Amino acid sequence: MAMSLTTPEKIRRLQRKLYLKAKAEPDFRFYALYDKIWRTDILHHAYALARANRGAPGVDGQTFRQIEASGLETWLSGLQDELRAHAYRPQPVRRVMIPKPDGGERPLGIPTVRDRVVQTAAKLVIEPIFEADLEPNSYAYRPGRSATDAVKEVHGLLIQGYTDVVDADLSRYFDTIPHTDLLRSVTRRISDRYVLRLIKMWLKAPIVETNARGRRSMSGGQHSTCGTPQGGVISPLLASVYMNRFLKYWRISGAAEQLQARVVAYADDLVILSKGQAAAARDRADRVLTRMGLTLNPVKTSLVDARSASFDFLGYTFGPHRYRKDGRWYLGASPSKASVRRLTQRVNAVMTRGHPAPWPTLRDRLNRLLRGWAGYFNYGTRLMAYRAVDKHVYQRTQKFLVQRHKVPTRGTRRFTDRTVFEEMGVLRLRTLHVGAPPWASR
Repeated sequence: MAMSLTTPEKIRRLQRKLYLKAKAEPDFRFYALYDKIWRTDILHHAYALARANRGAPGVDGQTFRQIEASGLETWLSGLQDELRAHAYRPQPVRRVMIPKPDGGERPLGIPTVRDRVVQTAAKLVIEPIFEADLEPNSYAYRPGRSATDAVKEVHGLLIQGYTDVVDADLSRYFDTIPHTDLLRSVTRRISDRYVLRLIKMWLKAPIVETNARGRRSMSGGQHSTCGTPQGGVISPLLASVYMNRFLKYWRISGAAEQLQARVVAYADDLVILSKGQAAAARDRADRVLTRMGLTLNPVKTSLVDARSASFDFLGYTFGPHRYRKDGRWYLGASPSKASVRRLTQRVNAVMTRGHPAPWPTLRDRLNRLLRGWAGYFNYGTRLMAYRAVDKHVYQRTQKFLVQRHKVPTRGTRRFTDRTVFEEMGVLRLRTLHVGAPPWASR
């Protein structure tokens, strides 16, 4: 079913009106929002956005396909009636554990499709209000902002001399946000009791987990006092609203000037860049975050002199880089080794031995993966990372083709570099590095 993801003009006008009102009156509290959430056009657009994000079903097992097979209009109409009558209640959130790049696992909460649609509708209405308040150094989950913008900001500050860095790590940020303080931040701008009730219900929704033996357990619920599940549509916005308290304090208290320290935040990823005041900046941040009910991980938080050592942020490595031509050093940004390693693992997952898909299908899937990765890692010094990826892609593809075609040798003559990249159409990242920008490439 084709559904447009372009925000309808009527919704855009509402969002613009809310944003301008919030921007013009920083102390205004919005009191008539709930009826916008169950508007027919907003629910339809919310469904289209939720569907485009795909995602696994929640605890009820219901999928988008099932909803559409039984009648989408009827389903949306029923949801609208529930919201209008204040009868809507969220279902429990299904928790799964997903591997973290650095080892370990992080919990992901998966609401039902029904709850994802309502959360998306609420987000469409209230996000413009909070967007007007967010500090300019907050980059996550914001319209017109991206992780790449945060990367550029960090690199720019390093070049300006903010080279004493606090590479911060917040322990389980999404899981530890205190509900009382978070709701206080929300009520600063919203007084509509029905919207506040929705948010509180989502925060208090029980968490259902199934262990390896298939046994289910339930936690959270009405007695929970902290946390907003990663995976919920509304969670990133709430996390940004709460983090904004810290960023606003840093500006209003004068810490930025007193410590010559600038903060760059992307959700729970945080770096503080200073001119010789990293230790003091870390200690100040630790005190403020502790008062907010958050924890700066003392083991994973480190102080770095970026002129002589490197640190990673949002998949990039920042610090000293060397010009290969003349050996000179400069402060640069490049795709981290961990980012390259994660990509090569995903390449391996595409080019698995014995995969039955036709070659054009596999090649296109591989190229989409490579183009998407390069679309993000298109800033700074990237030629060496691109070369490393190209080398791995060639070796993995060559090995795959040798096995598929039962070539008795290693296939270096039959499947040469030129054959793989030029004749068989595999994307060579180095052509993106020296040619057109990735978003303009074939």
